[in-house]
Amino acid sequence: MTTYTLAFKPAIGLYGQHDPSAALFEDGDLVFAVEEERLSREKHAVDTFPERAIRAALDHAGIDLPAVDRVLLPYDPSLRSNILPHYVRDAVRVDGVLRKVTAVENVVKTQLESRFAPTRRIESRLADIGTPVPPIETRPHHACHAASAFHPSGFDEALVVTIDAKGEYDATVVWHGDEDGLERVRTYEHPNSLGLFFAAITEYLGYRMFNGEGKVMGLAPYGEDDPDIERTLRSLVDTGVDYDVTELTRRWGTGYGVRRLEAAFGRDRNDAPEAFTQWEQNLAHTAQKLLEETVLDIIERHAEVAGTANLAVAGGVALNCKLNKRLRESPAVDELFVQPAAHDAGLALGAGLLDQRPSQVPTMETVYHGPSYDTGDIRTVLEMNKIAYSEPGDVERHIAERLADGALVGWFNGRLELGPRALGNRSILADPRSIDSRDRVNRFVKHREEWRPFAPSMLESAVEEYLVDGERAPFMISAFDVRPEKRDEIPAALHPADDTTRPQTVSARQNPRYHRLISEFEALTGVPVVLNTSFNDHAEPIVNTPTEALKDFFGMGLDVLVLQDMVVTKTDAAVKREARSVESL
Repeated sequence: MTTYTLAFKPAIGLYGQHDPSAALFEDGDLVFAVEEERLSREKHAVDTFPERAIRAALDHAGIDLPAVDRVLLPYDPSLRSNILPHYVRDAVRVDGVLRKVTAVENVVKTQLESRFAPTRRIESRLADIGTPVPPIETRPHHACHAASAFHPSGFDEALVVTIDAKGEYDATVVWHGDEDGLERVRTYEHPNSLGLFFAAITEYLGYRMFNGEGKVMGLAPYGEDDPDIERTLRSLVDTGVDYDVTELTRRWGTGYGVRRLEAAFGRDRNDAPEAFTQWEQNLAHTAQKLLEETVLDIIERHAEVAGTANLAVAGGVALNCKLNKRLRESPAVDELFVQPAAHDAGLALGAGLLDQRPSQVPTMETVYHGPSYDTGDIRTVLEMNKIAYSEPGDVERHIAERLADGALVGWFNGRLELGPRALGNRSILADPRSIDSRDRVNRFVKHREEWRPFAPSMLESAVEEYLVDGERAPFMISAFDVRPEKRDEIPAALHPADDTTRPQTVSARQNPRYHRLISEFEALTGVPVVLNTSFNDHAEPIVNTPTEALKDFFGMGLDVLVLQDMVVTKTDAAVKREARSVESL
């Protein structure tokens, strides 16, 4: 008899505000996972219960909620009491008697809610989906991050490091993983949070925490060492294995840290992040430098003690591909696995894996765990809306020819990816050989800042030819240096400031259709690489359905859209008529 485990991460109350998701396990095997934002169409699905994701998981298995044997939540509210001393101290620091009393009352209220309210609230929301509600169990936040990284890594033993803004009370945790599971080695407690440190920098530069950190990482290579900036920032934080960033992170959120940065630098927060001065680029460079310095020291010190050169990492900070490059290149690290859904959306995976023996968990090969749509359904959508399409006998060859001719292509195929990267199933593709491709995608397709770089998908067999110390990298989660003699072949897929790239390597085993497309492009051009960015417009989630792909296609500067076996092409005469048709979808 099949047993079902439903794991999900809400974004309500104490469970956090961002990135809810759901995952379904059949007899311990992951069969479905999706982020709520892909279904709600609200970026990060802020303050949302993942009802759509839960229903999609149940629909995938053809079951109702009562058929689920247990529900797992990747957050243990009872651990919140560990953070009580900090919040009491912080409340006492508040100026004014009335404000001090109010702050203390809020601390008490939060602690009471963390003990008695959360599970009841979850039960109530699940009852709207189906009754009776299965038993609900909680798991520690950082333990779920750690399991999501170690269990599917393929390592028999590893140092595991989880880094984010905050779990129940912890912000960075060092673990030792082996065949028996995970053992906590060292805990850095909130508010001593590297995630919040980088979030404060992000907000100071004009972006939003939990959304703009990747932009700051991308901005950093445009900067350079600035002794004044570095001296000032180091006066606020201590780096290294015993780091302390609480001067910027003392209170939850980033408002306090931004005010401290304004005072220290004598400069107001940037309110117009469309363009950056050299000083702001230098600040991003310095913040990235201090983050790398600290995480590298944590890992090198603990790897020596643990006696293993395998490293697995997760938590939102692990999405920093420049940091991951430094970790991969460290002499203390032989093998690195970064959870591709390292942010909170990956917690549902970890919750479902935590109780399993690591040796019984398959090595993670892909993240194609979401919904899919068959050709018949897509054809119906196109024909009902009178959208012209063709069905080439060899779609991959046809699209490779269009890419080689300079077309910008929306590529929609198979199951939706989990995590922040499009990996060849919901992708926008372009010719990497021309800087014009990069600029056109930024300006007319993604509608975003023109300084931001793009990444490539390349054949796994070409790794050593194109990358310095190249290795298999299926999840587009780490940066690499590109061999100097190959940079002129793929300029659109390089970071303009340092010529690094964040590749996805593609094998026939991993994604046979995408592999064949890139192979056909190589046969035409001699270059086994395509530019690949996520199929979404600026500030929206990656598309999920064929309808969403069509709407974005007509709202963007794309030339061609591939929907499984069908190809839609824009023509001057048809664009207005077809765009009107899509409005009714």
